Amino acid sequence: MADGAEEETPYLDEMIEETPLLFASSGAVLTIEDPNLHPMGRATAIFLLFICALGFLNGLDFSSPDDGLIRPDEFVYRLAQSAPAETATFRGSVMDESGQPLSGATVYLSWLDRGTQTWLSVQNTTSENGGFEFENLTPGLIRADIIVERDDHRDVYSNRVLLSPPALIEPIGFTTLTFNVPSSETFANQPCEDPGVTDCEIREIDMTPTQMDHPLMDPSASATYVLVGFGFMGLALIAAGFSIWALKNGSIGLLRTSAGLSVFTMGHYYSACILGLLAFVLTFAIPRRRIPLTD
Repeated sequence: MADGAEEETPYLDEMIEETPLLFASSGAVLTIEDPNLHPMGRATAIFLLFICALGFLNGLDFSSPDDGLIRPDEFVYRLAQSAPAETATFRGSVMDESGQPLSGATVYLSWLDRGTQTWLSVQNTTSENGGFEFENLTPGLIRADIIVERDDHRDVYSNRVLLSPPALIEPIGFTTLTFNVPSSETFANQPCEDPGVTDCEIREIDMTPTQMDHPLMDPSASATYVLVGFGFMGLALIAAGFSIWALKNGSIGLLRTSAGLSVFTMGHYYSACILGLLAFVLTFAIPRRRIPLTD
């Protein structure tokens, strides 16, 4: 730099010297998400607790097969109505009053065909151990007549049986039953069809009138029905737990999980399923509140 030359002032320094400092407020406020549920969210959580109660009652009904709105035979019968034809296998054994196998007894099955509305029948003879088996039957209600010839008489023991449909991925539904035929003396005490005959050749004990509401069915099907009930109750309790958890920490995600689980508890007449879907949709409409960040 030459001697006597003035030192140049930087541009920014000139701007600072010439321009006064100005301060302005934008009005912006820092906020954070409210950890508490919106009132609509709390109402949805309480609604979900009510839905879970419906699902729990449904499971309690399933786990009590002897009473309630829905019983195992009714449940299996509904499934059988939509099952494909010739997908049931019926097997079991025929025993006498003391539990000894009856070989050579005739097992005569008859049922009403769904399509033609005509009665069909099939029969088989028990083996040496009293066993029998029928394949390619249609799930649903049938009449099973056990015919035993003894003491110059033909004793007919009749029962109403519900054949199980296929379950889950199984292609065939299995029904296994044991028939205990009453003693010859018990048959002898039964009245003959002809009032004027005291010693009839064909003697019959017909149990079907007492089995109109509850036919015989596979014991494992009834046990599965009870397990389904415990599953409903378990899901209902888990869903209720997620709902209470959501009330405590304000999580809409937990609330949505509770609603999704409650759908699978079904409920009587699908009440919990329908209301659970409604609650699931409502979780997407819950506003997310924010509160200002203060000192």
